[in-house]
Amino acid sequence: MIDLTVLLKILLVFILSLAFGLERQRSHKPVGFGTFIFVALGACVVGIVTTKYNVSDSISLLAATITGIGFLGAGALIKNTDKVFGFTTASAIWLFAIFGLVFGIGEYYIGMIAYSLVWVVILFDSYLERKGIGSYKKKIVISSNKMSQRTVTDYIIKYTKSHKLLYVGANKKDHFLTLTYIVEGSRENVNRLIHDIFKEEWLTSCEIE
Repeated sequence: MIDLTVLLKILLVFILSLAFGLERQRSHKPVGFGTFIFVALGACVVGIVTTKYNVSDSISLLAATITGIGFLGAGALIKNTDKVFGFTTASAIWLFAIFGLVFGIGEYYIGMIAYSLVWVVILFDSYLERKGIGSYKKKIVISSNKMSQRTVTDYIIKYTKSHKLLYVGANKKDHFLTLTYIVEGSRENVNRLIHDIFKEEWLTSCEIE
């Protein structure tokens, strides 16, 4: 016989984690909707099993689940030569494991409070970004067979607060140059940088992460 309560828990976790994951995907974050859904659903199932079937030492099982997801979240961190970023994404993965567990054990009220606060933080962060308050990092990969490194650097200095050259790739035969930068600045200025570079005839490709 189908347990409607179990189906409700799984369906709610799926819908709520899908909504958050799609927002992360739309914002071009390194972790998209699939990861958040899988983490939340998996944790929810663990919570359901521990409560429905009276698993012995259920606290240890729940704690182990959260610890394991912590290692997954650590994999979302991005490191360059001297900085590590991606902590928001990593902590969100960990939080959604807790969110799934809370729903799995039937604590809907606590789960919805936590989920609502997550959206408050995300929306407020987006507001600050639109207002240009604070700095944001982007990885930009630029390729061309006509440009010079100095040309690109001039653009980046003009529009960003700071930058770091991560990689230079040169193909002498085809005179092809690939430059990878981490840039930091306001959202408006970073968007202007990308817009102006895209207008250049020498540009072959430009990737933004």
